[in-house]
Amino acid sequence: MSAGITTTPGIKTPGNYINEVMALVKAKNPAEPEFHQAVQEVLDSLRLVLERHPEYISAKILERITEPERLIMFRVPWFDDQNNVQVNRGFRIEMNSAIGPYKGGLRFHPSVNLGILKFLAFEQVFKNSLTTLPMGGGKGGSDFDPKGKSDNEVMRFCQSFMTELCRHIGPDTDVPAGDIGVGGREIGYLFGQYKRIVNEFTGVLTGKGLHWGGSLIRPEATGYGCVYFAEEMLKTRKESFDGKTCLVSGSGNVSQYTVEKLLQLGAKPVTVSDSDGAIYDPDGINEEKLAWIMELKNVKRGRIREYADQYKKAIFMPTDLKLGYNPLWNIKADCAFPSATQNEINAKDAQNLINNGIKVVAEGANMPSTLEATKLFLEAKVLYGPAKAANAGGVATSGLEMSQNSARLAWTREEVDHKLHNIMKAIHKTCFETAETYGTPGNLVNGANIGGFLKVANAMLDQGLV
Repeated sequence: MSAGITTTPGIKTPGNYINEVMALVKAKNPAEPEFHQAVQEVLDSLRLVLERHPEYISAKILERITEPERLIMFRVPWFDDQNNVQVNRGFRIEMNSAIGPYKGGLRFHPSVNLGILKFLAFEQVFKNSLTTLPMGGGKGGSDFDPKGKSDNEVMRFCQSFMTELCRHIGPDTDVPAGDIGVGGREIGYLFGQYKRIVNEFTGVLTGKGLHWGGSLIRPEATGYGCVYFAEEMLKTRKESFDGKTCLVSGSGNVSQYTVEKLLQLGAKPVTVSDSDGAIYDPDGINEEKLAWIMELKNVKRGRIREYADQYKKAIFMPTDLKLGYNPLWNIKADCAFPSATQNEINAKDAQNLINNGIKVVAEGANMPSTLEATKLFLEAKVLYGPAKAANAGGVATSGLEMSQNSARLAWTREEVDHKLHNIMKAIHKTCFETAETYGTPGNLVNGANIGGFLKVANAMLDQGLV
């Protein structure tokens, strides 16, 4: 245990301390339910740690780790194709740099606000810690919606966004990446503007094109990594993916490569979705159908309902918020990969999955299950891989891209995939063993939260009160 800060030890019990910190977080960050949820989930696990390590209480680690080191918010003005002025809001949350430069994606979506970005940045701190790579946690983005915009409009927005953001980031300070709404096109425009302003060709962004500093496997990494993590969970029960029916939500980058890796491992994925609804294909989504989905979503930028027109046996289930549950999660299957967005699985969805015999839930999206859903999965002894562990493959490969940029090297596809696979195995091992060490065997939520926290907290103690 690190020596770190010396303060008078508090006399609060861990439970009282956690309750006080949670109340403080809610008071200081009102109307930010996603952030409250993310903090609550971690603090619930840390009760076990604080009982053994009261020095974290006296050093007020929880108050410090829940407060961003820096919060940047700025105006993003740009011209649309009709020459009208548009104004969006830009953000960067630099949450914690105790173990390395801030690292985390940029999200361009109308739902983006401070609460969502704080939750994502907070999760990122522990996720990055679990990868074993030297990366702190951050997140950013804008309420700009790239959907339906021309390439020129997206370029003008990205250039305006980066004109402000460039003064706050750097290869040894803060290294953003992509997230929802920020793919290769957007990263290219952002990087070009950064290079133009700063006059440096550095690894300031990850997710770059292969011809100018990007890494092989980076587009596939989150989906591949999630499946690798689920494979490790199955191994603890001496099972494999062979012949297992799998539900996948979303139809973007994470979902596509989750389906691809599931097919490679002998599984049968049967669903994908977007905001309009879900597709259920009882025959399974094979390589040919996946290629069609990739063309639809990545090139044509179409809607997933078109799949049912192309493949007649498929059923399209439109989104109906009045239902109170998602029909996608009410299909009999062995494994579920929520890969769309936060809180897409509520308590009713979780119960439907359990009733239909689900064995594995591996989260490809960030915090896709509500606290109530998570509790149900754990109580039912489902093999449950929380997002900060299961979807860490994306940021892990971003870290590998940073290493390649620093060394001016480019590794082969096989080298990167091998490193990714080993990182996901190591993350599962950390979560599994930490859960056992702290008396909750099989609870990978506790394992991930505690395993990620300890490394960051000890680094904070070592570095003094900063």
